[in-house]
Amino acid sequence: MKLLRVGTAGNERPALVDENGALRDLSGVIGDIDASLLADDAALARVREAAASGALPTLDATGLRTGPPVAGIGKVVGIGLNYHDHARENGAAVPEEPIVFLKAPDTVVGPDDTVLIPRGSRKTDWEAELAVVVGRTARYLETDAQALACVAGYAVAHDVSEREFQIERGGQWDKGKNCETFTPLGPWLVTADEVPDPQALGVRLWVNGTLRQDGTTAEQIFPVAEVVRYLSHFMTLYPGDVISTGTPAGVAMGQPEPKPYLRAGDMVELEIDGLGRQRQSLKPA
Repeated sequence: MKLLRVGTAGNERPALVDENGALRDLSGVIGDIDASLLADDAALARVREAAASGALPTLDATGLRTGPPVAGIGKVVGIGLNYHDHARENGAAVPEEPIVFLKAPDTVVGPDDTVLIPRGSRKTDWEAELAVVVGRTARYLETDAQALACVAGYAVAHDVSEREFQIERGGQWDKGKNCETFTPLGPWLVTADEVPDPQALGVRLWVNGTLRQDGTTAEQIFPVAEVVRYLSHFMTLYPGDVISTGTPAGVAMGQPEPKPYLRAGDMVELEIDGLGRQRQSLKPA
């Protein structure tokens, strides 16, 4: 299923995209797309039955905002430097273990919402990423099979990053990762059954119409199953948590000087095979 949330910020209603591409209203079946839904097999079965019935009301998508596909996110966990080609472009050694950082849930916005360039920023960068949405509580997992069984689905994430704040201002990466609007998510939560191999997805990003990233999740150093298993030994993952699994080559930081960092007025578009497309304009904070 392709699940999503539509409406003004803070007032989204649950919906789905049916097999014919029509937008269908789920508000008569479930309250929201959140942790309680993702952890409830019976509720998900009701959604599948409603979708198959063809009786769900159609929504007019004209002018209708798409919000983040998951409500009430507990935490966003980022994985840094997780693509072989991205490590090569930055001249970085391949990490022996996943590099982990956290993004606040309040950085999450809809896939087409405005992204704000932070005040004082000189190095705001783009990062198209595969997001994993957790559907089962995960702690101390031992196998890849156990890890994948905890995945509710996948989504497109844009891990916007301010490189000067992240790298040059001391301390942790968090300062360059947690500016407002820095995690556009969606448009859809695509359930795991529709993504048979998360390591076979094309990832692309354009800036002002120029293709900047054209990669594949096959280049991930630590694949999805390993990332979920690994994280479960350092933190408990709960339904509704989001894991952003790293970005392929092509970010501004990896380009020759002058590096083409984002500026107000730029337009960024990104997509992942089968997971939908985002489009954001950038404005000053």
